[in-house]
Amino acid sequence: MAQVTVRVGGYSHPVACQDGQERHLTNMAAEVDKRIGTLKAMGMQFGETRMLLLAALQLADETADLQAEIDALKAGGAVAAPSPVPAEPDPVVVERLNGLAEAIEAIAEGLERA
Repeated sequence: MAQVTVRVGGYSHPVACQDGQERHLTNMAAEVDKRIGTLKAMGMQFGETRMLLLAALQLADETADLQAEIDALKAGGAVAAPSPVPAEPDPVVVERLNGLAEAIEAIAEGLERA
């Protein structure tokens, strides 16, 4: 089992992976770090946990969209063109993500106290 230290959001994290998967792990961490950089560039100033959560939600959303496209292709259906990414983030979406992040953090804090 290999051990790689990745840097995400300005923090170093040691992570174990299968031998030979080090580059793949490093690339995945770089993608998460890129998402966090984008969030920071939008002016978001949150702790590490919230930034990781928001980046994970973005990646999960993208994964769901890609899975829907794969499913449509397998079914022989047409795939809709991806929605254009707005140049500026939608403030309503940002506010909803912040609300979700706060709720998840509260749950996590409650679990840590238990």
